Amino acid sequence: MDIISILGIFLSLVAILVGQVLEGGHIGSLLQITAFMIVIGGTLGAVMLQTHLRAFLDGLSMLRWVIQPPRVASQETLSTLLDWSQKARRGGLLALEPFIDQQNDLFQRRGLQMLVDGAEPEILRETLELDLQSFERQRLDATKVWTAAGGYSPTIGILGAVMGLIHVMENLSDPSKLGSGIAVAFVATIYGVGGANLFFLPVAGKLRYWVGRQVQDKELFIHGIVAIANGENPRIIEAKLQGYLS
Repeated sequence: MDIISILGIFLSLVAILVGQVLEGGHIGSLLQITAFMIVIGGTLGAVMLQTHLRAFLDGLSMLRWVIQPPRVASQETLSTLLDWSQKARRGGLLALEPFIDQQNDLFQRRGLQMLVDGAEPEILRETLELDLQSFERQRLDATKVWTAAGGYSPTIGILGAVMGLIHVMENLSDPSKLGSGIAVAFVATIYGVGGANLFFLPVAGKLRYWVGRQVQDKELFIHGIVAIANGENPRIIEAKLQGYLS
């Protein structure tokens, strides 16, 4: 569980709500269902129009990474590579064949299969790097869902404010309806700007961080598996790959 994400969400909400109370306002005045529907619905619609279905669904699925990050075990990957290199040095590449079916990660399984099959080191590198580029592009496209939401949200908030003011202007002769219209106008702006800067954009940044960590782990694997294919000494492989863990 990512404690700092939870603390960040909690701190931002508390700061805003406490600030509202200290200014003499009421927390209930920030709760406007109409403004919420305008901002969230409009933002969601704009993002859906911009994004293709696969990226949109992936972006929603990756939201859980903010609280429950994906597993990135670079130290474990390094240990596995060093174990393989030692076994390959003693018994040849075919000694690694029993480990193929033990790999749950399809990327690592494919790399190990190609290694055992005797693929040339450069062919092995090129193939895995193409897979990595596809993986990274797919993941970054998914993070753009939240970046796009952060871009549209403030504008939709302004749109909600204008709609609220139109409602106010239409009811100038009825003072009882002015309060609700003005509330929607200002609260919609708060939802739009606050949603972008306190949620959408931070989420996009956190997801990009974890995508970067996943890419780094796969780069470590590529360098390690190619080094094994080249027959490099396990100690040299370890020295070369330690930089990924710093």
